[in-house]
Amino acid sequence: MSVTPSAQPVVPKLKRYTMETLLSRGVRLDGRKLDEVRKIEIVPGYVERAEGSALVKLGQTVVLAGVKTDIVAPFPDTPNEGVLVVHAEFVPLASPTFEPGPPDENAIELARVVDRSLREIKAVALDKLVLEPGKHVWRLYVDIYVLNHDGNLFDASMLAAMAALLSARLPAAVKTEDGYRVDRSRFTGLVPINHRVVTVTIAKIAGKLLVDPTYEEEQVADTRLVVAVSEDGRIAGMQKTGMGDLSYREVLTATSIALNKAPVYQKALEDMVLPYRSKLERELGEQGGGEARPQPAVHREHEEPVEVQEVAEESGEGGEEYEE
Repeated sequence: MSVTPSAQPVVPKLKRYTMETLLSRGVRLDGRKLDEVRKIEIVPGYVERAEGSALVKLGQTVVLAGVKTDIVAPFPDTPNEGVLVVHAEFVPLASPTFEPGPPDENAIELARVVDRSLREIKAVALDKLVLEPGKHVWRLYVDIYVLNHDGNLFDASMLAAMAALLSARLPAAVKTEDGYRVDRSRFTGLVPINHRVVTVTIAKIAGKLLVDPTYEEEQVADTRLVVAVSEDGRIAGMQKTGMGDLSYREVLTATSIALNKAPVYQKALEDMVLPYRSKLERELGEQGGGEARPQPAVHREHEEPVEVQEVAEESGEGGEEYEE
């Protein structure tokens, strides 16, 4: 569920003029500086039934992300890696412009930006999610739900997805005669994470570059540049959206801004999510679990075998992104 370009509201000329006049003075409608991020709130473990989840509030923008797991066959070209699937949905109640129906190009773009940001930097240690190479691996579903749209869905969704993965636990994998089944009554470890990744969105309005645009600012923006940055300062990906253009110098400036502002998002993860992950590690350690590792096979006789799904057939080419 998402919004098409034709459904975008018309911005009055007076409001556009007011915004551009304020920006020329280095001020925004909500009083922030051009490079200032709105207040961030992250609640990890928000959905009790999910393997991992997080609710993120970025200003008035609210996004919920959840992680679910199952066991499947790996892609033929990556037999020693687990599978990661990212899906985004724009809930109609989040905005008057969101309509019921299948995800359109906007929701697909959002999911792909999050997916590439995680995949390119190898944020999730997929090589540690293998039960039997070439036969059985864990598949992680990351579902993103936009609950209230007040601008900058990319950064809020990336924060929610990363926080959900950091708080995600792996259920036990039980060996059967023909494969494995998932035992969700107990957990054996956390989803292994190599890197924490965030995105920083920079909007261009009247020749000015500003961070974390609101919904109104996005309506008048010429274009936006989304830059994914890891916790060690590496660029994990870039995505330009909108019909406007960016000069070479503006791209360099926007990238520099993103590298300078990424620590703000990273600190939010460190302060609000990592303590929760540490708590989960302690609890799992007391129960005999801990950091995720290849699951020990526990054979139980007389159990119904579960057929392993062929991921390669679902997605077409191995390693390609999923499309609904």
